[in-house]
Amino acid sequence: MSGESPETPEVEPDAVPDADVVDPALAEAIDIGADTEQEEPAAEEAPDYQDLWVRAVADLDNVRKRARRDAALAEGRGTARLARELLPAIDNLERALAAVEAQPENAESHLTDGIRLVQRELLAALERVGIVPDDPSGQQFDPHVHEAVAQAPAEGVAAGTIIEVYSAGYRLGDEVLRAAKVVVAA
Repeated sequence: MSGESPETPEVEPDAVPDADVVDPALAEAIDIGADTEQEEPAAEEAPDYQDLWVRAVADLDNVRKRARRDAALAEGRGTARLARELLPAIDNLERALAAVEAQPENAESHLTDGIRLVQRELLAALERVGIVPDDPSGQQFDPHVHEAVAQAPAEGVAAGTIIEVYSAGYRLGDEVLRAAKVVVAA
């Protein structure tokens, strides 16, 4: 390196690119500078879009709160409706107890009549809100709507037939609220 001048590399004529052929990455880099003019309006609109987004999030939160409030209100109304339907049954039970206390010599009769009256009133109240009892006596056992608590031999009855009901089932429309507890023929 003493006194020597740096050598210039020789360039072959085929190695120089034509002016018509441009590297795509280079062209994109050149175009990026041109896009800044288009970005200025977008930068100006960004706060507007952010404001719209914040409002949309707040609206969604309000809808969720309103839905929870409406669901709680509907549940409360349903509970109140059921209570109003059951109150006459409580009244009948109180009347039966008053009759037993007024005439102790006929207590058994008054109590039995009162209990029957309350049972009828409760079943009627449940039916008014759409809940119906399901008595499956004599039907084929269906595990989707019945709960077998025992099996017993039964003459003249096909296996799988319900021969006794321990507890009635209840339905609300097509939904089983409580499966009937049954004894099934073996």
